[in-house]
Amino acid sequence: MKAVAAYLARYRGQTLVHTESDLRAFLVWCRERGVDPLKAQRAQIELYVRWMQEVRHLQPSTVSRRVSVVVGFYRTCVIDQVLPQSPADYVRRPNVPPESPTLGLSHLQFEALLSAARTSTNTNDFALVTMLGLLGLRIFEACGANITDLGEEHGHRVLKVRGKGGKVVLTPLPPAVQRAIERAVGGRADGPVLRTIRGTRMDRHAATRRLKQLAAQAGVRLPRMHPHMLRHTFVTTMLDAGVDLRDVQIAARHADPRTTMRYDRARKNLDRHPNYILAAYMASGT
Repeated sequence: MKAVAAYLARYRGQTLVHTESDLRAFLVWCRERGVDPLKAQRAQIELYVRWMQEVRHLQPSTVSRRVSVVVGFYRTCVIDQVLPQSPADYVRRPNVPPESPTLGLSHLQFEALLSAARTSTNTNDFALVTMLGLLGLRIFEACGANITDLGEEHGHRVLKVRGKGGKVVLTPLPPAVQRAIERAVGGRADGPVLRTIRGTRMDRHAATRRLKQLAAQAGVRLPRMHPHMLRHTFVTTMLDAGVDLRDVQIAARHADPRTTMRYDRARKNLDRHPNYILAAYMASGT
């Protein structure tokens, strides 16, 4: 379908992969019900939303993201004069909670996981955990890192990270992360930083299996362990350590500070209430 190709042409990298996947889900839903996507009505798109909520039981954030893709697709159709108007403009979206449903690790759990990874006989384990938890990389960024992406910049050891939308940033490597990566590289001159035990590039599935095994070894008992939990931990641990929200947003490479705030499971923690900061600042007068 030309309309689909025209819509996806604006994206690249992982953004293209995820957008194509979300749009495909809608197109498959339409095909299974005999609905022509270019003749769909608002009521049918509303049914698609209800199906995601009541049949698939998807998270509100996932439903909202998929609806955004559908809205973008139809707006492109209007721009390209494929359709006179968009049937998705007034489709209701679910309320996305202000806090992320993903839970990060506590400080002690993160320390235990780091310790288990550091003492693991698999040299990739420590590099994996530090790249996700201490650099805050997304799993596709960590798995996609190559040895040739390592370098130096203004006296800092850095890693060239290819993020969403193909954006490239230089991320400085703290000493612990640098040592972990050097151990995983093991003198190799090229190829992926993270590898499986077979020597192939690690993917998200292999990474998830390693993290589950490490969590079990560390005694970290969670209902579900997956790579994004460490990126979540990266953000919340920084905020718990008192790092400014703007600096955390830059480190996490969030376009919107509200995204960073959604990760902060402890922002209602009274230990960090601004009243204490103000009282300490005015201590001489009180």
